[in-house]
Amino acid sequence: MKLLGQKVYLRFLQDEDVGPLTELHRRNREFWQRYTPHRSKEFYTQEYQLNRIQTSLEKMEKDEQYTFGLFLVGTDQMIGIIELTEVVRGPLQSCWLGYYVDHSHNGRGYTTEAVRLVVDYAFEVLKLHRIEAGVMPQNIGSIRVLEKAGFHKEGLSKQNVKINGKWEDHLHFAIVNPDDAE
Repeated sequence: MKLLGQKVYLRFLQDEDVGPLTELHRRNREFWQRYTPHRSKEFYTQEYQLNRIQTSLEKMEKDEQYTFGLFLVGTDQMIGIIELTEVVRGPLQSCWLGYYVDHSHNGRGYTTEAVRLVVDYAFEVLKLHRIEAGVMPQNIGSIRVLEKAGFHKEGLSKQNVKINGKWEDHLHFAIVNPDDAE
């Protein structure tokens, strides 16, 4: 399954993606660490990343999580990851969105296009009602991505996630399926 855009495409991660995925994390370790919880040395090994891929596939089978690799059209280079996590069914029909894009590919519209693709997938295929995302207030690029993709700021979650030993505030964004009528 492939979600095709103009500049990028998304597909579910597979075991054979472990090499490029591990390199992506190693290359962006310092850049992403500003916005992510502490990661151990093991996180940056192929064994750890392979386990993450396999766990994500198991969670997809249970309708709990959907992890996509983000690839450039034409070159098939993996430049990021985008995930729908914590899928909840029943009366909520919601999930959380998270993404990481190689720092050398920021500012080119790739992330915005990827978010739009995954939102369409969540609403049209998974039939979710609502997608939420959290972003640190100083992460202006990520805020712009969410706003361009149609997310609306709903508030501020104080001391929400522990990043580098400090509880950080996060802006709370959400988008609701426009076709999900009452």
